[in-house]
Amino acid sequence: MLRLLASRCARGPGARGVARPAAGLGDHSRGPRRQASDAPRNLPPSSEVVARPVGVCSMMRLPVQASPEGLDAAFVGVPLDTGTSNRPGARFGPRRIREESVMLRTINPSTGALPFQSLMVADLGDVNVNLYNLQDSCRLIQEAYQKIVAAGCVPLTLGIFFFLVAGGDHTITYPILQAMAKKHGPVGLLHVDAHTDTADKALGEKIYHGTPFRRCVEEKLLDCKRVVQIGIRGSSMTLDPYRYSRNQGFRVVLAEDCWMKSLVPLMAEVRQQMGGKPMYISFDIDGLDPAYAPGTGTPEIAGLTPSQALEIIRGCQGLNVVGCDLVEVSPPYDPFGNTALLAANLLFEMLCVLPKVRVV
Repeated sequence: MLRLLASRCARGPGARGVARPAAGLGDHSRGPRRQASDAPRNLPPSSEVVARPVGVCSMMRLPVQASPEGLDAAFVGVPLDTGTSNRPGARFGPRRIREESVMLRTINPSTGALPFQSLMVADLGDVNVNLYNLQDSCRLIQEAYQKIVAAGCVPLTLGIFFFLVAGGDHTITYPILQAMAKKHGPVGLLHVDAHTDTADKALGEKIYHGTPFRRCVEEKLLDCKRVVQIGIRGSSMTLDPYRYSRNQGFRVVLAEDCWMKSLVPLMAEVRQQMGGKPMYISFDIDGLDPAYAPGTGTPEIAGLTPSQALEIIRGCQGLNVVGCDLVEVSPPYDPFGNTALLAANLLFEMLCVLPKVRVV
């Protein structure tokens, strides 16, 4: 019975009579990575066929596999919160986001995007981290992402060719961008956050979730003229907390400059700034107002709305997006799962704007 459910979950509606078992951990038998255009691809199961509580807890109930071979894009979890400065719990973010992703479906009717008809997508599970050693965790993350990127997968980090990443605290973006730069060189960055994350150090340490983008600048991982930070706000220890970012050439868009308005015009400017060169999306869930996303470590009032978040991500359609992450979801502060549900939807939106996704 379990084998029957797995095969039904792993094949799309166009694969009549073709039983394609869900790839398991350690399954490297998929064959050549690039598929013929009419070949069946992984498709999240419909709740009309398989009940939502049924199946392994993967992102959108996609097949889980250990290797990026054969994939165009993948969801990856990085369950790390050792770099958190206030509320812990982001290590549980990837798991909770996967739980809430059961509500997602396969097509984006608002944008016309058909991600699962365009890309072979799976869940690569979680990167192993060392919860007792932040620097060692950064090494493990960098090595894992180098393998993913080398395979040609775009990673979507929950935090491959394209990858979507679910974190985890924002420290994880630093080693991910180290891996990205080895393939693409310095990349552009669209950074949504309440904070610039450009501090130098705290408690004597230079690596934690408030420093990733200063470390990236120092290592020349970013094309600084193509870095945009949106949603920045909150109290500060200085009168000009954005000086470092602006001195590097970053565009800093404060939250108050986004209040009560559509961000479509802003994204038109961002698109022109990014051009056709590789760019990365890093989305800290605390960029949104805590009324919508309370489950995070360092909430700041008067943030962005979910509709503005959609405008930002959808505004990246057609850009050369080479990877994305969604970080800082802390389930212990998210009792009803609203933050994780929002995060899962934003990751789906990121999948929909990847370069090879067909739009009708």
